[in-house]
Amino acid sequence: MTDFKVETYVVKPEKQEEYMALVEKWVRYIKDKEKCEELKSWELFSQTIVGTSGLFMEMGEFESLADYEKMMDRIMQDKELQAIFSSFYDCVVPATDTISIWNAVH
Repeated sequence: MTDFKVETYVVKPEKQEEYMALVEKWVRYIKDKEKCEELKSWELFSQTIVGTSGLFMEMGEFESLADYEKMMDRIMQDKELQAIFSSFYDCVVPATDTISIWNAVH
């Protein structure tokens, strides 16, 4: 059964360009299949009509919750990724980051 990690957050208006540069680093990072072999797919969405300005949603697809946890345990030890995450949180409006796990039901 496929699981999806869904993360939403709001990027500060003055940090949009810095955030997009971090997205490019993240995309290069996840393309390294040894680092993110459990990640089946990843998409980034931005809200464009009605709603919260600067709202983004990431969806990562995993074969199982165990695969998600395995990948996160490994990559959270990576110094390159720690630098990306640190800069990422400087771009995000505090208290807007949410993470949830969704299961495919059919």
